[in-house]
Amino acid sequence: MKIASVVGARPQFIKAATLSREIIKNNRNDTRSPIREVMIHTGQHYDNNMSQVFFRELSIPDPAYDLEVGSCSHGKQTGRMLEKIEKILTKEIPDCVVVYGDTNSTLAGALAAAKLHIPVAHVESGLRSFNQKMPEEINRVLTDHISQVLFCPTTTAVENLANEGITSGVCHVGDVNFDSTLYFAARSEAVKKSLFQKLSVQPRSFYLATVHRAENTDDRCRLTNILQALDAIATPDCPLILPLHPRTAACIKNYGLILENITFIPPVSYMEMITLEKHAKAILTDSGGIQKEAFWFNVPCVTLRDETEWVETVDSGWNTLAGADKERIIAIINDFQVPASEPDFIYGDGSAAGSILDDLSKRFRK
Repeated sequence: MKIASVVGARPQFIKAATLSREIIKNNRNDTRSPIREVMIHTGQHYDNNMSQVFFRELSIPDPAYDLEVGSCSHGKQTGRMLEKIEKILTKEIPDCVVVYGDTNSTLAGALAAAKLHIPVAHVESGLRSFNQKMPEEINRVLTDHISQVLFCPTTTAVENLANEGITSGVCHVGDVNFDSTLYFAARSEAVKKSLFQKLSVQPRSFYLATVHRAENTDDRCRLTNILQALDAIATPDCPLILPLHPRTAACIKNYGLILENITFIPPVSYMEMITLEKHAKAILTDSGGIQKEAFWFNVPCVTLRDETEWVETVDSGWNTLAGADKERIIAIINDFQVPASEPDFIYGDGSAAGSILDDLSKRFRK
């Protein structure tokens, strides 16, 4: 069986790594009929700290193809990916194409495969923010409707698909991000001492923030309100660390924002990010993956968006939606009450990638 995996951004590298590990494990145990994975990297994230370092750290096989599409408008970027992926799939003729999440790389991979009548398997299917202004929402909805196999992380995701009339090929397997978090959480302790020395912080004595979504960065008012709130939260005794996404850095410069208290650092490796998340006093983010990781580490989270696909984290009390309201963000941090109970295991048991590979093998293995 030949699988073509399409990735292009940091969250997808993490998800793809879990399936790649299962493929490698399968091939060790079954040398007579190995599974071949053809990794296609679109180059949506092209900075070394956003891309190559992740491949090395997560032990993902080097991509067979690096399209180097880079940054441009949504239409141009998706179109370039679609054209290049189509050529590769025509050459490779895989048994299925696996796409992850909700980026432009996800949609381009799914469209290229669908037009060539190659089955599409969507990992992290069924998520909905119900906000059509989000490019990610458009990508995930369209991808779900052209996929033959839909791997859902939660029962809510299964229900969302059913509400749209999608029931065939739907599999509730759990969350591959949870697989990855379990796998790397213990290993991340190896970088803790040097990282904390470099940043001059101690466990539970700092806030961690990330801001990267276009809905926040491309809106001057929203980004200004969010960053001013983060700047107000930071204190000498409890600094606020923000690994700076290239898009956010450019917008801060373009908007002429002056921020005195935030500790900006370059993008960090996955191991370093996991370490910071696990030991933060609280996390403020617009990232979907980090909301869940905060939940799994029992760290309070403030989501800098007006809605979230991961409604379970909010229902549990460990995550609060703040949007881009400066005063609300500050008030939530000042008044946050840690829930009495630890989060439930509602994202699976850490075996999602194994379940995905078993399903793909049954469907497509010759």
